[in-house]
Amino acid sequence: MRIGDLAHRTGVSRRLLRYYEEQGLLRPVRLDNGYRDYAEADVVTVNHIRLMLDAGLSTSVIAKVVHCVRDKDELRVPSGCPTFIGELRRERARITETIARLEGSRRILDRVLDTAPRDGADPSPGTA
Repeated sequence: MRIGDLAHRTGVSRRLLRYYEEQGLLRPVRLDNGYRDYAEADVVTVNHIRLMLDAGLSTSVIAKVVHCVRDKDELRVPSGCPTFIGELRRERARITETIARLEGSRRILDRVLDTAPRDGADPSPGTA
């Protein structure tokens, strides 16, 4: 199938599909005329890529594990692909650390906001 067909079936723009190819996430066959030819399995792959992006994985991490994903219906931990589990655990730890930093930032902002005037008005210039 051509790139426009894949874009239509997955809801992902042509530009983004070309980006996925640049990142090594998709590997379409190139026809003699230079057109990309996508397989039916690429529809599933694009859906899995979107799920992994939604889960917070970077395209570099996805490139390491996308070959492990074979289930058509949902994203599952595949058997026989220990790389996938290790990468997911590292990414989960990274996300947990990021959440902790953001929660710390929110606490600091809350303390600063607690000192703000209660009516919500900004102090007049020169009085802060």
